[in-house]
Amino acid sequence: MKDLATEYLGLKLKNPIIAASCGLTGTLDGIKTLEKSGAGAVVLKSIFEEEILLETNKQLTEAEKDPLIYSGLSETLDYIDLHIREDNLGKYLELIKEAKKALSIPVIGSINCVSQEDWMHFARKIEEAGADALELNLFLHPADYQNKEFEKAYFRIIEKVLKHVNIPVAIKISKYFTRMALSVKALSESGISGIVLFNRFFTPDIDIEKISLTCGSLFTSPEEQSETLRWIGIMSNQVDCDLAASTGIHTGEDAIKMLLVGATVIQVASTLYINGPDQINRMLKKVEKWMDEKGFSSVSQFRGKVSKEYEANPANFDRMQFMKQYSEIG
Repeated sequence: MKDLATEYLGLKLKNPIIAASCGLTGTLDGIKTLEKSGAGAVVLKSIFEEEILLETNKQLTEAEKDPLIYSGLSETLDYIDLHIREDNLGKYLELIKEAKKALSIPVIGSINCVSQEDWMHFARKIEEAGADALELNLFLHPADYQNKEFEKAYFRIIEKVLKHVNIPVAIKISKYFTRMALSVKALSESGISGIVLFNRFFTPDIDIEKISLTCGSLFTSPEEQSETLRWIGIMSNQVDCDLAASTGIHTGEDAIKMLLVGATVIQVASTLYINGPDQINRMLKKVEKWMDEKGFSSVSQFRGKVSKEYEANPANFDRMQFMKQYSEIG
């Protein structure tokens, strides 16, 4: 039996494969199935800031139309605002409490957030409900022309959240930074415990018959893992926190590659929809079989083995490979 034990965000995991935040982690039955299938931890389906705020705004708009409810001095709207937020949050907190009672693996709460203010109390409530850690999916879109301090917003959010909670905090970020290496390193030094590379934006497509915008593939493809592989390989020896690999990781072979470049853990979602929750079990068996073939008895023996070889020259993960492919070098 190979030792797959891993430590992530200061938490003890039986193995490095985590069920990422998705619909499958949004119910107690789904989470229990994922634990049975071998998941080392689960990240609960995100509570969306927009979902709560939009529902609040809708109810407030309706209330304002009723003169019996609304007046300039009425406290009713404040009550509606608080009630809706607390009701939505309450359902999420109940899931955390139920999961902690039913599961033996770590339960990580998740907030998908776009602003810097309105949801800070969510983080504290999630900690109070018993979550082992918190993942912030910082969904700040680079196409937002109004946000002129795109990268600074990350640090302001982190600073505020860390003042509200004592549990470990990880952030899930996008690929869109002016200087990825400098940004990831700086984020790792902000007091967070982990960075998840990367979140995945909506993928657009065009319906040429209807001449309209439509949704592209809902699931990741294996080809999408290359950027994750690249940046974990470059940064794994440069950061002051754990790195979780996400996006495009579908098989045991993919997981091995991510561990070899230094990933602390691997988060999976699309492959669970495509192949079923037991895909985690199949991935773990492949990792164990490969470890046996290579003579490794624990994950720690090979984690980062490839990235360390190229630590002095990270160009091996970028331009050097291009040059080797298309020139006479090498």
